[in-house]
Amino acid sequence: MRLSPDQVHAIVAATQELAGADARVRLFGSRVNDQLRGGDIDLLVECARPVARPVWLAAQITARLQRSLGDRKIDVLVVDPTTELETVHRVARAEGLLLQP
Repeated sequence: MRLSPDQVHAIVAATQELAGADARVRLFGSRVNDQLRGGDIDLLVECARPVARPVWLAAQITARLQRSLGDRKIDVLVVDPTTELETVHRVARAEGLLLQP
């Protein structure tokens, strides 16, 4: 995984603060592979409760992380129990790494 412990901590803290303490966040995509270089930070935020405005929550998390991690490309997907899962969600769950503080 190509994130520092400080970056992981910032991601988990921002996610739990904005999405709730029970929210889980997974890193997926190219940053999971230590052999690659560069790439954006792809995150899947899984909420246990329904989210009224998931796109707004994703934007808030992205903005918070860009301020704390620097201006880099960050993609955030939010799923909740009402989300109709698409292929990208299934792949992120299957191949992503659960981030823990």
